[in-house]
Amino acid sequence: MDTVKQQQRKLLLRTFQLAAAVLAILAGGPAMAQERIRISSEWGNVTAELAENEAARSLTRMLPLTIEMRDHIRQEKTGNLPSPLPEVKRQQDFAAGTLGLWGPDDFVIYYKKGRVPQPGITILGDVKGDVSIFDRPGPSPFAWKR
Repeated sequence: MDTVKQQQRKLLLRTFQLAAAVLAILAGGPAMAQERIRISSEWGNVTAELAENEAARSLTRMLPLTIEMRDHIRQEKTGNLPSPLPEVKRQQDFAAGTLGLWGPDDFVIYYKKGRVPQPGITILGDVKGDVSIFDRPGPSPFAWKR
């Protein structure tokens, strides 16, 4: 009798393990490391860690690319992507090093912290390194690659 109950428990445990594995696969598998990209200009190179969202994944699929970026109000560099990215959740606060979107293809890199008005920005990632390479007047091309 105990053997039958033990076998039933083992079978039930295996069923739960299998169900958990299937759910993990359907949810995108186990947690993966965030995608890192390289941003380069005549002023230096930095690495950025991309956010875990569909807009950041779409940006990754566009790479490599070069974006002509302009300085805007001495806190950010702005430029246009070659095609729009999907809409995802937005937020108003940003830190120095935030990569974001104003609109579907209006790209921004903040080199100072701050807050934007509603509807906010889509967060694409965060620069890991010295953001002072962006704190330069005038336009400049920035190369983006994996």
